[in-house]
Amino acid sequence: MAEKRRKKRHFKLVAPNTKPARPLKARLMHTLVAYAVLFLLLTGFLFVIQVIMGPKLQRSALSQWTRTTLIAADRGEILDRSGKVLATNGNVYKVVVWPKNIPAGDRERTAAELSKLLDLDYETVLKRCSSTQYQEIVLKRQIDSATRDAVNSLKLGNGVGTAADSKRYYPMGSLFSQVLGFTNVDNVGQAGLELSLNEYLAGKDGKRIAETDSSGNLLAYGQTEYIEPVNGLQVRLTCDSIIESYLENRLREALEVNNAKRAMGIVMDCTNGAILAVSSMPDYDPNDPPRSDLEKLAELSRDRIVTDVYEPGSTFKIITLAAALDSGAASTGSRFSCSGGSIVNGETIHCWKHAGHGDQDLTQAAENSCNCAFLRLALNMGKETFYDYIYAFGLGKSTGSGLIGEASGIVTHQKYVTDNDLARIGFGQSIAVTPIQLAAAVSAAVNGGELYQPHIVDTMLDADGNTIFKAETAPVRRVISEETSAVVRKILQSVVDNGTGRNCRIEGYKVGGKTGTAQKYDAYGRVDQGKYICSFIGFAPADNPRFVCLIAVDEPNVDQIFGSTVAAPFVREVLEDVLHYMNVRPTEASDTVEVPDLSGLTAEEAAGKLEELGLYAVSQSDGVIISQVPAAGERVPKGFQVLLYTGENGGDDSEYGKEYVTVPDLKGYTPLQAYDALKALGLVMTSDDEDPAGWVYIQSVNPGIVVEKGSTIKVNFSFYIPDDN
Repeated sequence: MAEKRRKKRHFKLVAPNTKPARPLKARLMHTLVAYAVLFLLLTGFLFVIQVIMGPKLQRSALSQWTRTTLIAADRGEILDRSGKVLATNGNVYKVVVWPKNIPAGDRERTAAELSKLLDLDYETVLKRCSSTQYQEIVLKRQIDSATRDAVNSLKLGNGVGTAADSKRYYPMGSLFSQVLGFTNVDNVGQAGLELSLNEYLAGKDGKRIAETDSSGNLLAYGQTEYIEPVNGLQVRLTCDSIIESYLENRLREALEVNNAKRAMGIVMDCTNGAILAVSSMPDYDPNDPPRSDLEKLAELSRDRIVTDVYEPGSTFKIITLAAALDSGAASTGSRFSCSGGSIVNGETIHCWKHAGHGDQDLTQAAENSCNCAFLRLALNMGKETFYDYIYAFGLGKSTGSGLIGEASGIVTHQKYVTDNDLARIGFGQSIAVTPIQLAAAVSAAVNGGELYQPHIVDTMLDADGNTIFKAETAPVRRVISEETSAVVRKILQSVVDNGTGRNCRIEGYKVGGKTGTAQKYDAYGRVDQGKYICSFIGFAPADNPRFVCLIAVDEPNVDQIFGSTVAAPFVREVLEDVLHYMNVRPTEASDTVEVPDLSGLTAEEAAGKLEELGLYAVSQSDGVIISQVPAAGERVPKGFQVLLYTGENGGDDSEYGKEYVTVPDLKGYTPLQAYDALKALGLVMTSDDEDPAGWVYIQSVNPGIVVEKGSTIKVNFSFYIPDDN
């Protein structure tokens, strides 16, 4: 029994069956993977919400319980060298809408009221009032206080309001118009220094953030965050508003009395390159620019002193003179023979005086502005030497003046220049410069030989008065020696005392300078007959120069065109005003007389009256005098030429006594008749026909155009003359 019991208690050990546990482990694994995926998705979603969409959602949430109003930064003022304000900001207002705060049912009424009051398109206003994706929209800027009060009186709810705004204002009107430029309605620079210095003048807007309730109403005791705007920098120029007024007044006078297309001028301090005045006429008022006529606006706002290139003509002879003296290619004892032309490689290059100047020394050649002498100076130097000086004087590249749109001029690479080209460069042809390049180069020639970079911005200051920028006034390089510069000054003073520049003489002061008349070219590079740019560049005091003034008159339309009569008298008046204003005292006594009032006299009567006083008359025609330069009452040295204007503009163009004639209408003439008619006027006839026959039906120069005697007129003949009708 006991044994049976033991047998019954015996248990057989069996290995555990693991098969039922496997599905459970798999399910646990799947659950963990699912949780991991959900966790990653949740993490990714939170990353998108908090990091990627966070700023946008934050702004959206913030916009639901705050209202942000931009606070415009004050645009930096522009001042002249003495601190007079040239560009500042006027206090105006702007109309602002907060679309989310305008109930949907009120939007049409709001748009109707605002569009009528502000003279805006209704559909545009309605669209902006309905643009709830935007927190704030500026509906109209630069409104006056009366309009602001009218908007507020409409009581359009908390979705419409007004805020302070600013408008650019130019207290001196058209003065410095091309220099300053103008801004648009958003106070962003569009032209001139307003454009080129916009990043410094604009500043950085601030903002005011205020708490609102769920309806968008400002909370009476809510918190307000105010972020101060950073105002733009104050810019102080090297220009002087008084000197600018002198220049602009004379340019207007030159434009009017010469019946010219335009006039331009610049006054520089030749001791440091500072631009004291610069302008082009006609100009405009930057307070009210002609925005409706973009072509006219572009024309008037163009600062031609830096943007336009032209052949300088005889004014360039200053550069040739300085280079030849400094290189040793010439000396004051050099002599030149002029018979009216010089042959270079088989080509005759004419002097302006067809009869020639005969034998002359270097000073006399400069006084006479003899082309033959100056082409010889260029050839004596040779291409390599002359070009070294041309580039050293800063020609062929921008001066970096800071004025917008500055051109580089045109200097043909010397490997393409022939001796004939080089000869012409010597007297100011076959090379093109900007007026500011020429003014800087002449400054270097007379100030002791150092080239300075022209500049118009003197300093820029932040709101605390800290200097952010200061112009560099050290010389760029030495171009010629001090000894050479002294000789150049002496010769150019003689040009004014005894030569073609005598109309720039100023009582009690030594003045140097040079006249110039440059040909103009049409769109095809051909000489544009009868169109010239007359200029004069002068400096004073001649023995210790400080001021350089260049005035160029584009396309004068008077009977006699001389650099000495069209431009020199106005340079004289500007320099005289500047010398007196800057307290530069006279250094020598001179025999002067007072210019009488000649209005109402005939040209012949006026000439006789002037002759009695030791003065000379330059009459534009034989009519009755209506104006004169200098004006009655001014004192001028004896021997001065007084310009007499009758208002009868003939359109002749000449310098230094050139003779000009008007081309006749040859249509219907036989070959013999055309030949005789042109010969009688001193003109030469050519034709494509070897044996011309019939009648003239076309001519190369239109009737009525003024050309120099000796010019060639090509005519073609036909047996059939078409009817003009």
